[in-house]
Amino acid sequence: MAERRPLHKNLDAIEKDLLGILRGEHDGSPEQRIYQDLLWSLEKIREARFDIVELRLLNTAFKELRHAFRIFKEYYKVPKAAVFGSARTSPRHPDYRMAKAFGRELARKGWMVITGGASGIMEAAMVGAGARSSFGLNIALPFEQSANPVIRDNKKLMNFKYFFTRKLMFLKESAATVLFPGGFGTFDEWFESLTLVQTGKAKPRPIVLVDHPKSRYWKSILETLKSTMEDGGQISVGDLELVRHTQDVGTAVGELTGFYSNYHSSRFLRDRYLIRLRRRLSAPELKRLHGRFGDILKEGTFERMKDFSEDDDKDPSLERLVFRFDREKYQRLHALIEVLNGRETA
Repeated sequence: MAERRPLHKNLDAIEKDLLGILRGEHDGSPEQRIYQDLLWSLEKIREARFDIVELRLLNTAFKELRHAFRIFKEYYKVPKAAVFGSARTSPRHPDYRMAKAFGRELARKGWMVITGGASGIMEAAMVGAGARSSFGLNIALPFEQSANPVIRDNKKLMNFKYFFTRKLMFLKESAATVLFPGGFGTFDEWFESLTLVQTGKAKPRPIVLVDHPKSRYWKSILETLKSTMEDGGQISVGDLELVRHTQDVGTAVGELTGFYSNYHSSRFLRDRYLIRLRRRLSAPELKRLHGRFGDILKEGTFERMKDFSEDDDKDPSLERLVFRFDREKYQRLHALIEVLNGRETA
């Protein structure tokens, strides 16, 4: 029988605080209301009398997310790239050398890398970036997934039982998805990122495919997707433009840093879409945007947000562009961001 965890020595104080939350005796802030919802959910779980397997799943998932949130919190403002690729790639392989160079160049730009923490491409990116600029999200598998020497025994190595909690952390904490050649796991991460961006369930981000100059790995796959999915009507024309392919490390790094050169972040604000920018837009630029991207507007036009009290990011230095987005053409939203970054002309 497992040993019971000892009760906290300040149990009376904790009990009083939790009862205060349930009764609404605190400040009424959004955080307090969420704490209240969490406690009510816990009671609903108890009432539902889930079986022990379901309770263990809920408990483990919650603990994995809580632990990961705590580790990442210290580095919240540092941009990070999720890097995927085969765990079987040898250090002698040109893709390994490219992943190592990519990690090194990205770290020089002030970014960090997040990988599965195992061998192959994951190890290469971490060797390049260094332990200080690396996170490892390891998954418990009977093969292939032991932590590599770069991240082993590092506090930024997190071990997950469930793929779904691990996947959530990859998407939540990264600002870009970078993929080197790999197997089923690499394709799983690629299509998940692409699907979430294509449907608007994830915020816009660069998705970059990288392989060595003599490789046809990504070229052949993109050609197949074009001739089957796109030409067959299973995806929209332009959806593949959400992905960039390069065989040059400098270009790959530039895809990430360039995407955030002016674009800062974005979110839905009730019935409007909000884009935060680092540079102020002129009136002629706003007019040109309407001429080029009027097709993504449900109604109205592109406007500069003057009162941003409703925005959760209060940084006064950021320009805010708002518009009534049709919530369908996410590949066009991606193109709009590239125009705002000056990487395509309006």
